[in-house]
Amino acid sequence: MDSGRKAEVVVVGNVGIDTNVYLARPPDLSQEAPFTENVDYLGQPGGYTSRGFLRLGLATSFIGHVGADPLGTWVRSELAADGIELTGLAVDPAGTGRCVNLMGPDGSRVSFYDGRGHRSLSVDPAGAGGIFAGAGLAMFHLPDWARHLLPVARQAGAVIACDLQDVRDPDDEYLRDFLQGSDVLFVSSAHHPNPAPMLKQLVRRSGGSMVICGRGGLGVAVATTEGIRVYPPPRVELPLLDVNGAGDALAVGFLVAHELEGRPVDEAVLRGQLAARWACAQRASSAGLITREQLDALVAEASEALQAV
Repeated sequence: MDSGRKAEVVVVGNVGIDTNVYLARPPDLSQEAPFTENVDYLGQPGGYTSRGFLRLGLATSFIGHVGADPLGTWVRSELAADGIELTGLAVDPAGTGRCVNLMGPDGSRVSFYDGRGHRSLSVDPAGAGGIFAGAGLAMFHLPDWARHLLPVARQAGAVIACDLQDVRDPDDEYLRDFLQGSDVLFVSSAHHPNPAPMLKQLVRRSGGSMVICGRGGLGVAVATTEGIRVYPPPRVELPLLDVNGAGDALAVGFLVAHELEGRPVDEAVLRGQLAARWACAQRASSAGLITREQLDALVAEASEALQAV
């Protein structure tokens, strides 16, 4: 990001190094799996979303932590080379966060996240005020320390979005501040074959926020105080290699379209879904997320496929 250009989006959350372990068959923890392919790369929600917004042309700042270690240096250097503003990237004394993803042959995953010191970290709200100043959007993830920055983003006038990830219990008190402090919420239906009760509860507990629910191959559901609308997945010719970052890409695509460009919800959902499908076609990488030009081309492809039906 140019030094004189103010952030249009501020991402708040965790970033670190992911290790994807690619297996020839679905994970079976009772057996060893020799001759796997193990790939390290910059990942986690903060890494995916900050890079995703930047790839769509938005000046982006990131607030989070990495260790004073070689992995932290790796993260800092990649984000800085991208052009992401890192004034808010502080040091985690416990070291840079790691995540191991056991990857099935169909692109599915089982994740093991090492948060280390994240429950004991903090960020000075007063010091973060200048980072949010002028930003139109603040994207929050779920580290405990992030909740204390919600009022700062609100005072700065930003639209606040939060990714709740794979919620099991919508009444979980850990989520309360994030629910009540956000305008737009994102959630996965991974633990809810019928997500409608969960979505209604999230809308109620948040005081009426819009909730976008990723349902994988079943598409997307959008819940508001007016009800729930379901959107089928778009038809595009892209391989399904790796689901890491798909939910983050859905959020980025939707938010840029709806909150920053003023597009209708239907169009924003489509653009979010296509950004997610593109992410699923990238193997062990957060560096090749979709650009605006690539997204426009996919929208045209999906529209043509729909008209041909």
